Amino acid sequence: MAVKTYIAAITEALDLALEKDKDALIFGEDVGQNGGVFRATDGLQAKYGEERVFNTPLAESGIGGMAIGLATQGFHPIMEIQFGTFIFEVFDSIAGQMSRTRYRFNNTRSNNIVVRTPYGIGTKTPEMHADSIEGLFSQIPGIRVVMPSNPADAKGLLLASIENNDPVIFLENLHLYRSLKGEVPEGYYTTPLDTAAVAKEGSDVSIIAYGGTVPLALKAAEQLEKEGIKAEVLDLRTVAPLDIASIGKTVEKTGRVVVVQEAQRTAGIAANVMAEISERFVLNLKAPIGRVTGPDSIFPFAQAENDWAVKAEDIVNKVKEVVDYD
Repeated sequence: MAVKTYIAAITEALDLALEKDKDALIFGEDVGQNGGVFRATDGLQAKYGEERVFNTPLAESGIGGMAIGLATQGFHPIMEIQFGTFIFEVFDSIAGQMSRTRYRFNNTRSNNIVVRTPYGIGTKTPEMHADSIEGLFSQIPGIRVVMPSNPADAKGLLLASIENNDPVIFLENLHLYRSLKGEVPEGYYTTPLDTAAVAKEGSDVSIIAYGGTVPLALKAAEQLEKEGIKAEVLDLRTVAPLDIASIGKTVEKTGRVVVVQEAQRTAGIAANVMAEISERFVLNLKAPIGRVTGPDSIFPFAQAENDWAVKAEDIVNKVKEVVDYD
């Protein structure tokens, strides 16, 4: 084990993937000599050459189109979209092409493409740099949406995504890049896709979170424990498809649930989780499901970011409301 930052774990995963898989290619805006705007690919072009790690024009739609073409020729593209909201420019390539390839070609072809992109608040970025976009992509059949919350999972889930034969949207939390450190196993390993993980055991209430909200949920759970409430924290890790079995297990264990997301309230992952619980596990519930989300508004300019953001205190208050329900 070694202690690494979230972004260092991602860089290590990319390095190991290029070393193991000679058909793997990394490309995007400024990912070459500069190592990307956040230095996630730092040093990889120098190590593997310009034919395997290279810059693209500032045209996200072109990045997606090239990834699709390369995948049809046996390459394993790892494309970077510099900021999550820029992904709108390549939406057609993802939703209209990558996602449908296996179906369109009767399971004889697939687009094993990883789309890496950062998302999330906490770094005072300009407009259109910090939106949470996972809800948009979770509704597209044929695509996995993966959102690690810690360095060990960032490495293991990224390597699993690169090995996977279907396209993966791999969302990396901006705030966690350098603010979060954790123990990361050495060498090459994969963390299973489509599986949630219990980040903290508890018996009184389940907090279901993912990505950047997991550290907030853990912080809230620590505070709640001091007040005599034992909260279990379930980290979804993959938000499309959901790990229904793990969700059901924690609901059956505690009977009380709070779902947390950073994104706006309407039509999000939280709503989907709540619907699945209501349909499948409603008889296990002792209280209505609580929900903590961002407001239904455009993501604000930096000056208002702290007011807009989900906080650990919001989770604590919602948990107490659910626990106190008669």
